Amino acid sequence: MINQLSWKVGGQQGEGIESTGEIFAIALNRLGYYLYGYRHFSSRIKGGHTNNKIRVSTTQVRSISDDLDILVAFDQETIDLNYKELHSNGVILADAKFKPKKPEDTDASLYAVPFTEIATELGTSLMKNMVAIGATSAVLDLDIHVFEEVVREIFGKKGDQVVAKNMEAIKAGYNYTQEKMDGDLPTMQLEKADGKHRMFMIGNDAIAMGALAGGCRFMAAYPITPASDIMEYLIKKLPALGGAVIQTEDEIAACTMAIGASYGGVRALTASSGPGLSLKTESIGLAGITEVPLVIVDTQRGGPSTGLPTKQEHSDLMAMIYGTHGEIPKIVIAPSTVEEAFYDTAEAFNLAEEYQCPVIVLSDLQLSLGKQTVEPLDFSKVEIRRGKLVTEELPELPNKEYFKRYEVTEDGISPRTIPGMKNGIHHVTGVEHAETGKPSESPVNRVQQMDKRFRKIEHIHFNTPVYKNAPHEEADLLIVGFNSTRGVIEEAMGRLEKDGLKVNHAHVRLVHPFPADELRPLVQSAKKVIVIENNATGQLADLIKMNVGYPEKITKYVKYDGNPFLPHEVHSKCKELF
Repeated sequence: MINQLSWKVGGQQGEGIESTGEIFAIALNRLGYYLYGYRHFSSRIKGGHTNNKIRVSTTQVRSISDDLDILVAFDQETIDLNYKELHSNGVILADAKFKPKKPEDTDASLYAVPFTEIATELGTSLMKNMVAIGATSAVLDLDIHVFEEVVREIFGKKGDQVVAKNMEAIKAGYNYTQEKMDGDLPTMQLEKADGKHRMFMIGNDAIAMGALAGGCRFMAAYPITPASDIMEYLIKKLPALGGAVIQTEDEIAACTMAIGASYGGVRALTASSGPGLSLKTESIGLAGITEVPLVIVDTQRGGPSTGLPTKQEHSDLMAMIYGTHGEIPKIVIAPSTVEEAFYDTAEAFNLAEEYQCPVIVLSDLQLSLGKQTVEPLDFSKVEIRRGKLVTEELPELPNKEYFKRYEVTEDGISPRTIPGMKNGIHHVTGVEHAETGKPSESPVNRVQQMDKRFRKIEHIHFNTPVYKNAPHEEADLLIVGFNSTRGVIEEAMGRLEKDGLKVNHAHVRLVHPFPADELRPLVQSAKKVIVIENNATGQLADLIKMNVGYPEKITKYVKYDGNPFLPHEVHSKCKELF
């Protein structure tokens, strides 16, 4: 009996690799197991190697596993590219059609199962992935009936016969694997899960749900990997709530339409990835100087330019903070779990309206597209705060004066009206302006308005700007990260503690304004600090040095090959410091 399993299926893109992993994972999720999945896929519609690696556990997991128990291969390339992850007792289940060969430098066992042949005999080779699920079930000694509900949900619209045929394919794969390899096949029976029902979702779905819960009723976006799922989710859900999603002609239009909707009083969203954010940059500056609330999601991917559009990276960090020409106040938050992605996105709309500035929700590909088990979300935690939005009747202004939309106030936040409000008329322009919005190039006014805008973010209230797991008053090592590295750091931290090191962990969640006061005590009390991030230059490490200091303590550990960190990599790198 094992309490944790790592399973991977691979083949050519377009062969149903994603659906194979999806059916396998959903079924185990419904049995009460915790799951963490990560897809490796190419930036094309069909062809090119793709795989789906899923970690199954009786306890919560937030990272990809180091090794692999079972590899399901639909071609030789899958074996050649992935076999080194298999441990000595690992199993390769390969389609007999391509005459699979086991590399000489592995102790894993290879079993050729005629996935394609069995599926063809049942009616169509397209069901070979169902045969593979059956073969996997035999290795796990798993009751194949756990797949019936999932198969019906996925194929039910195609009719009962299609559902029955797919279940028949699973059963055939199970029976063949058990009968033909009786006495030789190793079993990896999982310990029984707790049976509790939990959500199983990607971070992008959580972001979209957070937007809905936070009162978002308009989204403008242009499709781009890995952000498109947010738009696709909201296309299905927003109309039922009286909202709308517009797929625009380009990223510039998406951002300006969102600004227009927000100026009209609607909570608005736009979402993209690095290349799209580059195109939105000028418009973000417009939202900053006109003090229009705006929520932007950036799901980071490999750059520059088109870069690695389907791979993991953290290289947008500095661009999100300093990208606009000129200087504007903005808030950048970085959720580190799917749950935080939900709550932080809902809160982003409050921050945008309270501080009347752009708020960027910074995600990454691993967090946005990695599918994982999520505890039930608590919608009662979400509140709607609209800041200084004027809702009462305004007094008539003398001499037909304009409303002071950009009034210089002590906290820097001015009263805000929306179009159509009686006595709330004001001028709006992207050039520097006076309190009524009329253009002004006065040096005195310029300083007043710039200072006013930046006073707004001097005291941002954001729950948990730094997530801390700091059991030691004085630590040998402080590990710092942001976004999806949280899970891999937590796992490495446990291993380092077993090695006898005192380790603290800090995860930065409010990236800008940088929470220096929150982080400084942890840096001060640690002998050494290591910053884990998926980029080439160590952008988070540089931010810490700029805002906190102690450069002599700080080591950066970067990875920019397009793949997420693995627990053993972080563990090994940290041990090298001692």
